[in-house]
Amino acid sequence: MLSKSQISFVNALHQKKHRKEHALFIAEGSKSIVEFTQSSYIVDTIFHTPEAVPKLCNLSQKIKLQEITNSELKKISTLTTPNDALALIQIPERTDTITESFKGKFVLVLDGIQDPGNLGTIIRTADWFGFSEIICSEDTVEAYNPKVVQASMGSLSRMNVYYENLAEFFFEPNMDIFGALLDGKSLYDVQFGHEGYIILGNEGNGISSKMQPLINTAVTIPRFGGAESLNVAISAAIICSELKRNH
Repeated sequence: MLSKSQISFVNALHQKKHRKEHALFIAEGSKSIVEFTQSSYIVDTIFHTPEAVPKLCNLSQKIKLQEITNSELKKISTLTTPNDALALIQIPERTDTITESFKGKFVLVLDGIQDPGNLGTIIRTADWFGFSEIICSEDTVEAYNPKVVQASMGSLSRMNVYYENLAEFFFEPNMDIFGALLDGKSLYDVQFGHEGYIILGNEGNGISSKMQPLINTAVTIPRFGGAESLNVAISAAIICSELKRNH
């Protein structure tokens, strides 16, 4: 049975300031939770209904498990229709800035993405195509937002997501910078080589004016119909697919 203090604590984690304070975030659904238990993330507690028990057996971590009712799960869930389990997972400490080399890789860079669903879908898409790093601007939505975690469908467990001042990070870039812009070269005619940063911009305004001068090659997904624009997560999928098709 959930105590009032437990309900209050988990509900507090729905908000960014409390996630930051306690260094914990929420993941929901036994499938996604199991993926986090099999990763480098540390799962603190799993609240689960009886239906989830068979899916949570043989966990790879020693985790506090607490069985609760469906009505109790509804009191702590971020979802309108809760899944079968909810986990509290430790936010990994990132005491250092990016020091590893991305040479030989393609890295997605997100400049001002605001919609949690878009970020979660981009993380899931990047995971599908075998990318392992995403660099975000400081004003991009938080990766541990429950809606981002939910939309990533467990893929966040395999992705390194960094938050940086992009203008400072790219002051002396060590690889070419490609940017998704409306007036760029056709994606299908660009020679990407074997490495580079791929910048995707804000849903409404695109890549910020401070970042555009840093782009070496502007890239456009050709339009054949009448739609005014593409969703940024769809754009990410098309670009990732093209990069992998050529490499």
